[in-house]
Amino acid sequence: MNDSDERTTRAKVILRVVTICTLAAVCALLFGCSSSAADPKQKAQAAGPRSVSVAVAPVMKQDVPVYLSGLGAVTAFNTANIKSRVDGQIMKVNFREGQDVRQGDLLIEIDARPFEVQLEQMQAQLFRDQAQLRDAKLNLDRYTSLIPSGSIAQQQVDTQRALVDQLDGTVRNDQAQMDSAKLNITYCHITAPFGGRVGLRQVDLGNIVHASDANPMLILTQLQPIAVIFTLPEDVLQNVSQQMHKGTLEVDAFSRDDQTKIASGKLLTIDNQIDPATGTAKLKAVFDNKDNRLWPNQFVNADLLLETRKNSTVVPTASILRGPQGTFVYTVNPDKTVQDKQVTVSLTQGDTTVVTSGVNPGDTVVTDGQDKLQRGSRIEPRNVAPANKSGAVTGAVRRNVPTSGSGFAGTPASESSTSETPAGNSGS
Repeated sequence: MNDSDERTTRAKVILRVVTICTLAAVCALLFGCSSSAADPKQKAQAAGPRSVSVAVAPVMKQDVPVYLSGLGAVTAFNTANIKSRVDGQIMKVNFREGQDVRQGDLLIEIDARPFEVQLEQMQAQLFRDQAQLRDAKLNLDRYTSLIPSGSIAQQQVDTQRALVDQLDGTVRNDQAQMDSAKLNITYCHITAPFGGRVGLRQVDLGNIVHASDANPMLILTQLQPIAVIFTLPEDVLQNVSQQMHKGTLEVDAFSRDDQTKIASGKLLTIDNQIDPATGTAKLKAVFDNKDNRLWPNQFVNADLLLETRKNSTVVPTASILRGPQGTFVYTVNPDKTVQDKQVTVSLTQGDTTVVTSGVNPGDTVVTDGQDKLQRGSRIEPRNVAPANKSGAVTGAVRRNVPTSGSGFAGTPASESSTSETPAGNSGS
């Protein structure tokens, strides 16, 4: 019985060992198969470098407008503080606040009756003095005719002639006083000196006004046309002056956030002096302002179109990098590898840069992800910006949000870029 139990136990142990060995062999076989299948993939991955995902854009040839941007403020062409030139009571107010008036329109009437009475007094006094003058002249003629006969002394004739001159002066003074009274009556009818918009009135019907009042009765502002005065650095004034001699320069006025185009006008003149504190000069542009979108003292950003460079080679500003040897870009080869090329920057206008050498229209440059690249790196383009197939002339820079009119912004800057040299690039 003991021998039988011992044999049974030994058989179970042997069976367990055989089972464990079989399972171990199967696991080893499966592991070996999976390893052999993975080795080709790992070798394939090790054989070729990983592609870098980058954004690209084509090099284009187009006309590029060159803009000079400055801060400015809207200024009325004419502003009049309407005051009374005589003392009196306001009898009529012939305008509404905010009304557009034309030159010569009657605005305010002041009581003219005191000046009309004064005019009648001056007329009566003139009539009396003219009668005295006529009598003195007749007497002078009589005295003069008696001189040859010796019937009158020369002294009496001279005295009469002096009296005639004295009365003649009195008549002239009366006439001047009459003209003054007529002028005061004219001053009682206050008219618009030019066409414009009436502001908020400061007086009401029945108020007494005086010629010495400090505050005006109303303010009249000319809005059409209207001016914008803006500043530019003194370094660009020579170029602006040269372009002004070639023709009229356009100026666009943009909103405070520099996104919405408000109006377009023409450059009128450059100030005759430079501000030494800021190194800038004032320029004045005129706008028709037919839709009254510009208001006096409004803050605007002014973009002066200096010139348009025809058929320029342009690249996105984001593609421009700086290295030890200057500015360069990464161009894409047909085999989807990159090569760094030196470029000469002529003008940077917002998100567009004009280059004169280094790349040609039709080339493709990298605009994002350059920090992971070096010469010969393999890439995978994320997007390719479509070329301008229509052949239309396009501008250098466009605002990002919809505007009330097409416009461009930015200032020219020679060889400017904010990008940094990516790691692993030699810059050559």
